[in-house]
Amino acid sequence: MSAMIRLCVLALALALALGACAPAAPARRDPAVRIASVMAFDAAQFAGRWQVAQSHTPGCAGAAMDWALQGRGFALTGVDCTGVAPAPLASVARVTGPGARIDAGRGFGGDPVWVLWVDQDYRVAVLGTPSGRWAMIIARPGAARADLLAAARDVAAFNGYDPAGLVAR
Repeated sequence: MSAMIRLCVLALALALALGACAPAAPARRDPAVRIASVMAFDAAQFAGRWQVAQSHTPGCAGAAMDWALQGRGFALTGVDCTGVAPAPLASVARVTGPGARIDAGRGFGGDPVWVLWVDQDYRVAVLGTPSGRWAMIIARPGAARADLLAAARDVAAFNGYDPAGLVAR
């Protein structure tokens, strides 16, 4: 084996070993606080384009995601803002209930997605996961009014999330 190939193999092995040592994403929710999803959830009203208004992931402000109604769920496309950096979102999700509890398949890091709150006109919503690994506030394009964002942050806090970590960045 040539020296160059050995060096490449060693570099790959080192990269894999370091990746295995990467810390897990921190919990951003107090596990002692009960979490609740929206019970009166209308998937047809929720369907459509959303943009990330606030999240834990740097570089996600304004990132778009589309929730196309498909049977008892959605076809998800756009940007996944649940990891350490924005990533492509392409998955099929299904509403599992009760209420707005969604199995997003490969999307959102494989975590269950709970719609914790959505305003009555489906302009702003809070998404999170019971594990507390992530939460985000999403809004319809042009609908992120200050009062609705403040209400969304209050809902995140009520569900045990630290709203200080939810920022538009």
